[in-house]
Amino acid sequence: MSKKVDLDWGSLSFAYMKTDFRYISRWKDGKWDDGQLVEDNVLAISEASTALHYGQQCFEGLKAYSTKDGGIQLFRPDQNALRMIQSCNRIMMPEFPVERFIDACKQVVEANAHFVPPYGTGATLYLRPFIIGVGDNLGVKPAPEYIFSIFAVPVGPYFKGGMAPVNFMISDFDRAAPYGTGAAKVGGNYAGSLLAHEKAVERGFADCIYLDPATHSKIEEVGAANFFGITKDNQFITPKSPSILPSITKYSLMHIAENHLKMEVIERDCYIEKIDEFIEAGACGTAAVITPIGGIEYKGKMTVFHSETEVGPITKKLYDTLGGIQVGDVEAPEGWIVKVL
Repeated sequence: MSKKVDLDWGSLSFAYMKTDFRYISRWKDGKWDDGQLVEDNVLAISEASTALHYGQQCFEGLKAYSTKDGGIQLFRPDQNALRMIQSCNRIMMPEFPVERFIDACKQVVEANAHFVPPYGTGATLYLRPFIIGVGDNLGVKPAPEYIFSIFAVPVGPYFKGGMAPVNFMISDFDRAAPYGTGAAKVGGNYAGSLLAHEKAVERGFADCIYLDPATHSKIEEVGAANFFGITKDNQFITPKSPSILPSITKYSLMHIAENHLKMEVIERDCYIEKIDEFIEAGACGTAAVITPIGGIEYKGKMTVFHSETEVGPITKKLYDTLGGIQVGDVEAPEGWIVKVL
């Protein structure tokens, strides 16, 4: 393995940094080409590409982790590959095969191994796979060509302060339509969230929480992450809705809660008027991992869970167990870890 780049690993933020190699494959005439690693981080595409005009694109996010013995591993990349396939099917893009997806991720990580933050720094190598519709097209229809690519960036915590409680407010905006693309990881979902996020930050919150678009009575997502709550009866509760993006981190936490912490795990409606049923709450996702929710403001009232300054004990156990699995300190369920080096 080549020598690590000279970075202050402990002070990394969640921000873009050009690394040495990225993977790219092109779809044309009904098939993907063989793909390759390239150094150029600039894409040249037609001005008529569907990605630019009709939002025909999707993306994923996953991470590579350094282990104590000097290895590097990926966490559940097959699940990202499968979720990308679901997103592609929703907006009529060709699927990128699971095995090729995993192999491309491994190629990118290995080629940029010197950018993978060392074990114990709290930083990781974030991978961003994406597919975009390209080629000359004017009408509202699927693109004639597509690009699949993966780039990698060393990152620190998504929210400043790392594993520390932050407050959220309920948004008046909708993240997704009842039968729209909420369950697909497409850029339009995120473009629509920018204004809501900005308004939340202006008011001093980390982000906003979206309610269900049909009734505005149930919690759906926390910014760009999934929600979970812990009850006094030792239950791990998380919303169930067709307009929520299915978080790989959330489903991993559900397994950990049930099998490691012996909790009762339930996916069900989480009514905003009944959030005082939770003694702890959090946001979870690849970028955020777990962000403890200190409190939620709704209709001028702040509901505080465990604490606005201290992490709840169950949230901490979930975080430590998940993090331990990701870096190889805790035995992982079969199939969760893919070794790169």
